[in-house]
Amino acid sequence: MLGNGAGGAGVHWNAETWRFAPTDFAFKSHVTQRYGAKVLPEDMTIQDWGIGYDELEPHYDRFEYLCGTSGTAGNLKGALQNGGNPFEGPRSRPYPTPAQKQPFSHTLFAEAARNLGYKPFPQPSGNLSQAYTNPLGVQMGPCTYCGFCEWFGCGNYSKATPQTTILPVLVRKPNFEARMECEVTRINLDRGGKRATGVTYVDSSGEEWEQPAELVLLCAFQLFNVQLLLLSGIGTPYDPKSGRGQIGRNFSHQTVSTATGFFDKAKFNFNPFVSSGSIGMCIDEFNGDNFDHGPHGFVGGGYMGQVQTNGRPIEMTQQLPPGTPAWGARWKQAVKDNYLSTVYAGTGVHGACASYRTNYLDLDPTWKDRFGRPLLRMTMDLHDNELRMSAFLTDKYAEIIQAMGANQVAKQPRKGPYDITKYQTSHLCGGAIMGTDPGNSALNRYLQSWDVPNLFVQGASAFPQNAGYNPTGTVAALAYWSAKAIREKYLKNPGRPIDA
Repeated sequence: MLGNGAGGAGVHWNAETWRFAPTDFAFKSHVTQRYGAKVLPEDMTIQDWGIGYDELEPHYDRFEYLCGTSGTAGNLKGALQNGGNPFEGPRSRPYPTPAQKQPFSHTLFAEAARNLGYKPFPQPSGNLSQAYTNPLGVQMGPCTYCGFCEWFGCGNYSKATPQTTILPVLVRKPNFEARMECEVTRINLDRGGKRATGVTYVDSSGEEWEQPAELVLLCAFQLFNVQLLLLSGIGTPYDPKSGRGQIGRNFSHQTVSTATGFFDKAKFNFNPFVSSGSIGMCIDEFNGDNFDHGPHGFVGGGYMGQVQTNGRPIEMTQQLPPGTPAWGARWKQAVKDNYLSTVYAGTGVHGACASYRTNYLDLDPTWKDRFGRPLLRMTMDLHDNELRMSAFLTDKYAEIIQAMGANQVAKQPRKGPYDITKYQTSHLCGGAIMGTDPGNSALNRYLQSWDVPNLFVQGASAFPQNAGYNPTGTVAALAYWSAKAIREKYLKNPGRPIDA
């Protein structure tokens, strides 16, 4: 589900709008301080980000108010709030709109979780609970729970996307121009290779153009960011054998799993088609370092919840009780019997993914794209740390589904080896990571290239590793943070590293 075209992945995303936890930005130093350096496997290459939650908080806030994000605050300026996430970092003000109303299965999950001692809260959502006008004057409508947010654009102007939050304002600015159906093929450099002079791109007719520029912002999807850096000769390609190089290192994904609950159809009717892309009730007790990892043999965690984001009938035929035949009359009867009474969340457990020396991106030696450029190659596998984490979290999640009253619960923890044929999210991260040391990062804390100072690289390619939450809120907050640094610092001394 890669992002391309106008609006990128923001068109078809679910609109789950999370903030990373304060400890996520200092993951390595926090974990080693609490548990000791020996808790980390030798091949794990996690790093601190070089930036903290408090620095990003105003930018998280600005993005949420651009989007009209619906939610319930759990921590306002350090004061915990009833009904919100008690584990979240302090926020400066409430969400711009109240949380979405929750369907039956979601409220039942919250009740079961509460009875088990957890503190459930509504998932923060870019599918709006009410009409909203954002700070730019763009109007959005309330979600109608059609169930087609996930993987689709919203025809109701209810989901936060570039088209519904910011593009209507940008296209009216006299100094803004969007060139559609074009693809940048390389970033051009001067003879010394230390300054970007612009980009080369190909339009829809196949004609090649050069666009000069004093400042280049690379804002493509994570994979394409890394591919363009490698094709343009910016930075040193990562070598997994020596561990040297910056471009391609610390590639990470997400570790998701679920448990499906099958209920008595005479007692339970969940109407799963009544939904939205980021609806759900969640708990955060097992995310990040919110619990003691010492006895469990892994680091990291994830949030979990009943986040059944759709009930598309053909897709739901995959979720049938164990032992059901794969075809025939009994299969058809099982589909009929279980459609309305099954609790299925494709990513009921949304777990972190650490970075490793052997997980990386490079240019493929054989395969080319339509322009004759090497394709980007992904070398990836799930490691024991993530597999143990997934088994632990899935068990905890299944306990709540059982407490909801399910007759049968089918657990589906993540297992190795990594299987790219089973879709789990498009949350790909790393490859051009941020940090404080040019030796192990491609970008400084402002997302400015160490090697080409008039190049700034936005997106999840900057993440040193992935946390348990969905990445979009953090991608946006970093973009606002970087843009502020460009305006207030870089432009006063252009062409040079910020803070140098």
